[in-house]
Amino acid sequence: MKINDLLVKECMILDLKATDKKGAITEMVNKLYDTGRIDDKEVFEEGILAREAQTTTGLGDGIAMPHAKNKAVVKPTVLFARSKEGLDYEALDGQPTYLFFMIAAPEGANDTHLQALASLSRLLLNPGMIADLKAANTADEVLSIIDKAEKKLDEEEKEVVEEVEDAPFVVAVTACPTGIAHTYMAEDALKNKAKEMGINIKVETNGSEGVKHKLTDDEIARAVGVIVAADKNVEMARFDGKKLVNRPVSDGIKKTEELLRLATDGSASVYHSSANASESEGEESSSGSVGAKIYKDLMNGVSHMLPFVIGGGIAIALAFLIDQMIGVPQDQLSQLGSYHPIAAYFKTIGDTAFGFMLPVLAGFIASSIADRPGLVVGFAAGAMSASGVAFGQLTDTIPSGFLGALVGGFLAGYVIVFLKFIFKGLPKALDGIKSILFYPVFGLLITGFLMLFVNIPMSAINNALNNFLANLSGGNAALLGALLASMMVIDMGGPINKAAYLFGTGTLAATVESGGSVVMASVMAGGMVPPLAIFIAIMLFKNQFTKKEQESALPNLIMGFSFITEGAIPFAASDPLRMIPSFVVGAAVTGGLVGSLGIKLMAPHGGIFVIALVSNPLMYLLFIILGAFISALVLGTLLKRKHAKANA
Repeated sequence: MKINDLLVKECMILDLKATDKKGAITEMVNKLYDTGRIDDKEVFEEGILAREAQTTTGLGDGIAMPHAKNKAVVKPTVLFARSKEGLDYEALDGQPTYLFFMIAAPEGANDTHLQALASLSRLLLNPGMIADLKAANTADEVLSIIDKAEKKLDEEEKEVVEEVEDAPFVVAVTACPTGIAHTYMAEDALKNKAKEMGINIKVETNGSEGVKHKLTDDEIARAVGVIVAADKNVEMARFDGKKLVNRPVSDGIKKTEELLRLATDGSASVYHSSANASESEGEESSSGSVGAKIYKDLMNGVSHMLPFVIGGGIAIALAFLIDQMIGVPQDQLSQLGSYHPIAAYFKTIGDTAFGFMLPVLAGFIASSIADRPGLVVGFAAGAMSASGVAFGQLTDTIPSGFLGALVGGFLAGYVIVFLKFIFKGLPKALDGIKSILFYPVFGLLITGFLMLFVNIPMSAINNALNNFLANLSGGNAALLGALLASMMVIDMGGPINKAAYLFGTGTLAATVESGGSVVMASVMAGGMVPPLAIFIAIMLFKNQFTKKEQESALPNLIMGFSFITEGAIPFAASDPLRMIPSFVVGAAVTGGLVGSLGIKLMAPHGGIFVIALVSNPLMYLLFIILGAFISALVLGTLLKRKHAKANA
């Protein structure tokens, strides 16, 4: 498909007036509507925004490709727009975006927009074309520039590339979740860099149009190394015994030289595969380092568990709140949360959701490790950690809770991996029965009996931890609160932040029935500080921030009160040596004060919207605002010194 078949001169915007992402989208959508390419602005814009919510289409290097396929589109169109000053489109590289290609495809189109995206992505690797588009004065120039680039690309694709004699040969696979832009950009980047380095290469793409340039067994056999630049599963068993470099697809675009060097100098790990399980020698496996693999598996369980914790936890907290507001007789306080019928309904709903928390956590950890066969075994392990059944404890059960489910999920996953290894020698005719009979039955029995042992020590550790937390007060509680609140802001959404939040939700699961968790209160309070600190700092030290940064003050205020720590990430990324220490100081003060006063929270998320579920709402808000002011003052002081030094 030719891009110029879809580009329409009347739809071009050579001087985009918008200064932010939302404004740019609206301006482009309006242009499509005004030229009759779409008949419903709201419906089409909803489609664009829904795609942006998945992941930004700002590809970096000054380019964005927003796209949607829905019933509002009258004619398939590619709208070209250019911002002369550039604007913040939340691009992957964090840099301003100048060129926009908005793709509109009718609902019944035969993947028109996907094909257009694939074609565009290949063209946009041409830096000369990008420079020409930035300098173009008319719509005709834009069409001419793209036409020339397409013809050149067609000639290059038709050209038979002869292998360089005695040069190393590498095979590669590129793939991204949507199979569109990054898949083909990584392909071209690897080819271009390989040519520059004198390396022979063949690249297979797993894109929106299926597998292209599929690698043959002979090509894989004679390759000195394999590169997999992918963010989704690709066929891996064929690379058994080969030196393999496995990285995200973005590395295939940005770190091509490093990937090619690793694949050709013999330093890559050897990949080993069975029919259903895989592992590799050394530190790097098919999913990266061992630590990264464990983190990925854990986060798979946590991400699936959190909706149950948040929904169920807030429902239970509301049940307590309703009973407290209506009133419960002193002699019936043991029924708090389920005394009045309405409260009882909320609690039943919350308990039901909470009941899935541990099975879901363990099930999806196991699923990440062993794929679908691990799911049922992991669910069972999580349920056993909740029930507390153990050897010698069939009547007086000893639930191992969150920690037991954590161990059970990994245990279940690796039991299935072990079974896959054991059964790999069975005849191929039995492949079907392995998944529906052998793995669930043997996996369930082995994991189940192991959990009878696991529950004993995990229950003891779990109880000891809960007792320790229950007895925390004064200085100890303040110290723990300060530590966890600091962890929430050190990497804002990274592994340290996730560890603190995970610990908070784990304690909440054990304390929500008794009024909530001090740990959870400290964690959420600390996480609210950075965005609020940014807002206050901009208000107090306006001259220390750019105009663009000043515009983000109000969004950070809203995100801060909503417990969305990530709102401060752009600031932290731009100046981490000043921003992060400032955030840590304020968050530590907030977390320490919350802990020292023993303030409890019964909900795992929500920020100011769940303030009624805090044991001391007024002091809680006061401590958060105090920490934010401290962070803002420290930040303002550091920025003043920075600018004074620069001026000097």
